[in-house]
Amino acid sequence: MNKTTMRTNVRRDLKDEDSGNYRWTDNEVDRMVDRALREYSRVKPNELKATIATTSGSRTVSLSSISSVVAIFAVEFPIDKFPRQYQRFTWFAGSVELLGDNQGDGDNSYVYYGKVHDIDATTWTVDVQHEHIIALGAVAYALLQYGSYAVNRVNVGGDRSTADALKWGRQKLLEFETELKRLAGKVRTSKLYVPAIPGNSQSADWGT
Repeated sequence: MNKTTMRTNVRRDLKDEDSGNYRWTDNEVDRMVDRALREYSRVKPNELKATIATTSGSRTVSLSSISSVVAIFAVEFPIDKFPRQYQRFTWFAGSVELLGDNQGDGDNSYVYYGKVHDIDATTWTVDVQHEHIIALGAVAYALLQYGSYAVNRVNVGGDRSTADALKWGRQKLLEFETELKRLAGKVRTSKLYVPAIPGNSQSADWGT
């Protein structure tokens, strides 16, 4: 799969395959695909590990070397120990701050993170079984965009075509959101580090 193939799939679902009279331009379809991809990535990001040098005497680790980050799962420092040394941290404004006893010494750290999935002419990082979800979202956004644009404009398809596009778009958006919720329900995360803020007790009431 690549962006060209996904664009073709979206056009097929939109019934917009007449290359001489496209309703949506390639740029518009690509923009809708990118939007659906971002929403999908919030639920199931592309999981990666970055090696980032710490700064001696500092607890701040800059994330400027990585882009499109949607989640930080863990920070390992010092690295390559057994058991692994996962640090408590906060994430804010493009950096993580170590909250444990360790501070930077110039050596490398490992940052385990999630980012927006890549999709271009040669790269596609979305799981094959989830490709239909991206197409579904792109179709929904395209229909809603068209329906909103066509309101109060002369429409050769008649008054119903705009209403039909909006109705179809809302239906597809609901299906897309349902798929994301279903997927979110299947995602399981492991606790790789002690959280910065402990969770509420499930067995004790400490009062107010």
